[in-house]
Amino acid sequence: MSLYIFILSWQIFFNPLEINQEQDEVILNMQDLYSYEDKHNRLTFSDVKSAQFYNNFTQKPDFEPDDYNRNSTYWIKLNFVLPQYDGNYILEFYDQTIDSINVYIRQNNGLFRKYNLGDAYPFSSKSIKHKNFDLTLEADSEYEAYIQVKNSQYADIRIAIKRIDRFIQYSLSEYFLYGIFYGMILIISLNNLLIYLAIREIKYVYYTFYILSVGFYALCIDGIAYQYLWPEQPKWNQLAYGVALYAIIFWSTIFSIHFLKTKIRAPRLHKLIIAVLAIRSSLFIYSLFFNPSLFRFRNIEIILLSLIFISSIFVFRRGYKPARFFVVAYGILFLGFLMRALINWSIIPFNTFNYYSLHLGFILEMIFLTFALSDRVRILKTNRDRALKRIVTQHEQNVKVINRINKGLEKKVEERTRDLHQKNSELEETNKRINTQSREIAEINSMLDLDNWRLQNDIKKIQRERLMHKNINFEEFIEIFTTKEQCLEILASFKWKEGYECQKCNNTKYHFNETNLARRCTKCGYNESPTAFTIFKGIKFDLTKAFFIVYSHLNEDRYTLDELAEIMKMRRNTIWEFKKKVEEEIENNGKSYLNNMLHFGYEKLTNFTEIR
Repeated sequence: MSLYIFILSWQIFFNPLEINQEQDEVILNMQDLYSYEDKHNRLTFSDVKSAQFYNNFTQKPDFEPDDYNRNSTYWIKLNFVLPQYDGNYILEFYDQTIDSINVYIRQNNGLFRKYNLGDAYPFSSKSIKHKNFDLTLEADSEYEAYIQVKNSQYADIRIAIKRIDRFIQYSLSEYFLYGIFYGMILIISLNNLLIYLAIREIKYVYYTFYILSVGFYALCIDGIAYQYLWPEQPKWNQLAYGVALYAIIFWSTIFSIHFLKTKIRAPRLHKLIIAVLAIRSSLFIYSLFFNPSLFRFRNIEIILLSLIFISSIFVFRRGYKPARFFVVAYGILFLGFLMRALINWSIIPFNTFNYYSLHLGFILEMIFLTFALSDRVRILKTNRDRALKRIVTQHEQNVKVINRINKGLEKKVEERTRDLHQKNSELEETNKRINTQSREIAEINSMLDLDNWRLQNDIKKIQRERLMHKNINFEEFIEIFTTKEQCLEILASFKWKEGYECQKCNNTKYHFNETNLARRCTKCGYNESPTAFTIFKGIKFDLTKAFFIVYSHLNEDRYTLDELAEIMKMRRNTIWEFKKKVEEEIENNGKSYLNNMLHFGYEKLTNFTEIR
């Protein structure tokens, strides 16, 4: 058994990969490489290059992207021989998002040289200024390399060994295609911005932001942004793709609900989309400021895309024709995201077409969304032309009808004009009679007004005489002293008719409270109500009834307690207790104070003026 392991180890590590001179490129996947997963992240280069560790390196032919453990460090052992060639070879790592790649290569002197690669380092530290991670190798040499890979999310570990001419050709073609891709994004963005400036529809601004977000995201995942936009900001580079992906989802959602008008055409789906977008926004803010590792969950974007896709189908089936290209566009984009998710879940195989399916989906989606916007404008224009044609036809019919009606009206106007002349002459005679009668009525009204004024004064005079002679019953009394507020105003006016003076400090200045007519001293702050220091303080029944009890008592008790209780609907004891207060007031100050108060109140309410 030990002999078998020794022979296997010999084949793995002492039979290096030989690259033929005819091969300009060799690509090694994770399944082709000999690797070891350090789950505890404790191994050092000295540990893995020791002879005792050789047997730990094994091939993993069944390795799938879903098997990648972001919490582990992966060590790769690679031996290869480069043939004779006039130029150099390139060792290249395709995944531009790997955080750290430490490459240890044996030199001619037997020592290992360490190369630090990955987007955790500034772009300027790269030996070759290319979006991928590359190392230059000399031809006609044998190499032994140990590669340490550490990434916070899934890492596409593919290593290419290619000749320099192949590298240049490949790079130029790739950058050319990127130029076309980003040029299309820029042109479509400018086109929609110009359309917005022309027709002022806000959805074109949202679509422009969405397209720019697509370009921003593509720049991040392709490594172009790291190379040209923020080469010295590796920390931001590791967050930028998450920000860009959120921007795509946010602006695509805003554009979609405005284009499809889901608030009107699909209100329930609209509320659901807004709710999911709010949750996604909260997750984005939390990820950005507290836990950036959550950005690795890119597949959650399928939820919002699915809702938008379902909404577009629903709106289209309800007769909104501009949604037809929208359905195709989002169907393609949904398929692109779905393929990327299936790759991450190891359901479909990894290859170049599948890897760039999302880019292709973005291109086709932008084209079809542009068709959708143009189709919407075309449909609106067609509807407008139809409406204008209907308006012109209706206008012509209206003109004919108007001409026919005008002819009939002209005849009727002539007849009515003759009738009006006759009626006007009759009206003039009638107006003369009415004017004469109006003058006579005015004279009669002035005489009636004078008689009415005299009659009112006579009534007031009679009421006053009856009040003075103490002959008013309760019903007549409350016709004069109608409300509690009137009685309270009488008390306030009578109490302070000679001027205000504070009971505590004799100050004469006060603040007036319009609600309860109280006066608050400006010096000591004492608040004095109109009922304070009077027999009306603290009573629990209406002031109008209290006034009548006073009036009845001054009238030498025309009514018994039982009669008063029945008339005013009050308890006998309540009336008796208040009458005791009236008697005490009369004993202390005589009847004049209360009489004067009632007469003062009557004069104030009736503004009595005796006709002489």
